Amino acid sequence: MSDSFALAQVTPYPWEDDHEVNAFVGSISRELAARGHRVIVLAPSRSPDLVRESRRRIRAGELFAPDGEVSVLGVGELLPLAPARRGTPPAPPLDVARTIEDALTRAPLDVVHVHEPFAPSAASVALRHSRALNVGSFHAPTERVISTQVARRFVERFFGRLDARTASFEATRDLMEHAFPAPYRLLRPGAATPDRAPRPASPVRIAFGDHEERQALRLFLRALRRLPAELDWDAVLLSPTGAPPVAMRSGLRERVHHAPGGPEREVAVLAEADIVVAASVGQSPAPGLLVRALGAGAVPVAARLAPYEEVLEDGALGLLFEPGDVDTLAAQLERLISDAALRERLAGRVAASRPSLAWSAVTDRAEALYAEVAERRHPPRTSGAARARLEGRALIDVDLHMHTDHSHDCATSVEALLAAARDQGLGAIAVTDHNEISGALAARDAAAAYGVKVIVGEEVKTAHQGEVIGLFLEERIPRGLTLQQTIAEIRRQGGLVYVPHPFDRMHAVPDYEHLLEVVEDVDAIEVFNPRIAIPAYNEEAVRFAAKYRIVGGAGSDSHVAQGLGSVRIRMRDFDGPEDFLASLADADIIGRPSSLYYAQVQALKFLQTRPAARRAARRRRARQGASARNR
Repeated sequence: MSDSFALAQVTPYPWEDDHEVNAFVGSISRELAARGHRVIVLAPSRSPDLVRESRRRIRAGELFAPDGEVSVLGVGELLPLAPARRGTPPAPPLDVARTIEDALTRAPLDVVHVHEPFAPSAASVALRHSRALNVGSFHAPTERVISTQVARRFVERFFGRLDARTASFEATRDLMEHAFPAPYRLLRPGAATPDRAPRPASPVRIAFGDHEERQALRLFLRALRRLPAELDWDAVLLSPTGAPPVAMRSGLRERVHHAPGGPEREVAVLAEADIVVAASVGQSPAPGLLVRALGAGAVPVAARLAPYEEVLEDGALGLLFEPGDVDTLAAQLERLISDAALRERLAGRVAASRPSLAWSAVTDRAEALYAEVAERRHPPRTSGAARARLEGRALIDVDLHMHTDHSHDCATSVEALLAAARDQGLGAIAVTDHNEISGALAARDAAAAYGVKVIVGEEVKTAHQGEVIGLFLEERIPRGLTLQQTIAEIRRQGGLVYVPHPFDRMHAVPDYEHLLEVVEDVDAIEVFNPRIAIPAYNEEAVRFAAKYRIVGGAGSDSHVAQGLGSVRIRMRDFDGPEDFLASLADADIIGRPSSLYYAQVQALKFLQTRPAARRAARRRRARQGASARNR
């Protein structure tokens, strides 16, 4: 791959824990770093030394490791907390959140890859503060999905920040698509693929991992007791301490051995095994164990559960039995132990599958996903030629969002608007009435007398996807079209697509998913609107514009003359859409975010758009229309 990305991999589990998500994060991070990408791992940690050193490096801006290495930053220990109130996920500890926010703010990242981003977790905090492209991976989140249903609507909006979603298994994908509908791409975990030393024909080595419930272990031991005594086999049980996890009867103690768990020891045990058993009864299946068994070259025998069947390709790579059926499990083990030809045939299929299971293959797929998401970013808007053309032009102040009495919710006449723009020192304004263009055309016709340049615009209400502004228009666009149709009509007129107040839940706005569908067609996005009561909505717009390299704009959204110019853009003077976009890319936004100001302007709007004022505005427009017809 030609592109080199700056990436953050974020796991919700303490880095010291032997967890499958941490194994996924660590493995693909090492592969990515070896390929020339710069990689940061953000993880909770119980190590005070790691946390202190990580915070020092973040403050110093030393976030990335030398080329080819992975930088692991411990963000502190994150303990589960109870929700503060119904429907609101709890907040993580403040110091952890600040550490993650500082890291993501200081690091120039292309992609933030969050794993299991359910709140409260380091991954959910990273998703909240990320200004990069976001990829979310869901591994085996059954319990977390159930626990988030109380705050379902909040989580849906929160997950809306994900630019791509992956699932480790089809069962996980089905669960997530049902709980939080969206496309989920399969990105299965990988496995170490060690060289297998030649194994003697006997005894046949059977391995059982420590990732499943105690009931599965008892089922496995009962099946071993039913094997004919003359069969030559031995077994190894992986357990965290290496001590016997359960008491065993005589006859098994001589043939069943124990080995301490842990990633390195597990790889060694699996590489020496002929058969690996996954005997979950459905409480907590561990498909990752089967993936690792296949990577090590062992033949699996597994319960007929959906995750297991998926990994074993419906039995093509191993043998299956009904969950809890000890007789069939014993019979399948007996077949493999006594039939060397069957064992060799299945081992050959397993060997053929190993290359696709290697972490390098998983990283290929992740890398391709990053590139695909990154392709949706806009190229830099200001070319050298455009910059040179604009360099000598005067700086002017511009307000890109306002209304006249041609809007249904405004009583400000065109003349009053132009006079206010002149008095405020604005060099250009965009008149963007709701579903109407007549006020903007009238303003453009009268603009020369006031010394103000007018961009003809319209704030169009789409069918079900919020509002979008067209700039540099000549014809009215009807309301009620789809977002895509509205954008096509703006393009037909040679206009620019400008998205106003994109994340303000108090306005009609396209949601995150709708914006992602048209992100390539958006020319500019309103990143500051002073009429938005909650600053977080403006901040969300800033993040969206930054991650996709979309030019940011701003406007007063004034419905009263007193609000005009409350926010303005200082930019080079322009002629036409191309110059405008090039100038906007280098512009400065000047404004005063204030909830008090919002309340004052809203009060003025209410007073000026009461029924009497609206009737007066309609009479004034009627007189103007009659005068124009007489001319």
